[in-house]
Amino acid sequence: MQITIRGHHLSITPAIEENIKTKFAQITKHLDQVNSMQIKLSKDHQIDKRSKKGSSNHIAEAIVRLPGIEFFAHANADDMYTSIKLLTEKLKKQIDRYRKMNLNYQPIAI
Repeated sequence: MQITIRGHHLSITPAIEENIKTKFAQITKHLDQVNSMQIKLSKDHQIDKRSKKGSSNHIAEAIVRLPGIEFFAHANADDMYTSIKLLTEKLKKQIDRYRKMNLNYQPIAI
């Protein structure tokens, strides 16, 4: 499995990289045919006019590719670790839905 982690307006620290690898290993441990995963982390430098803080400016996006299907998720929060957590939760829901759909699949004999 190939994992590509990119940072846009953000440097990828070893702690963030380790956090991503552990969370995505938990998600894909039941999937044995993951071709590649691309994770893009970015920081939007917009400032909220009321609080003078960035509101949900840490953005995490991921693409998980399996043979014949591709999953995409996008999450944003005030903290990068929180956005990574939200991202993994969204991807886990998609993958669980895909697994349930494929487990109930019964081919029609003609």
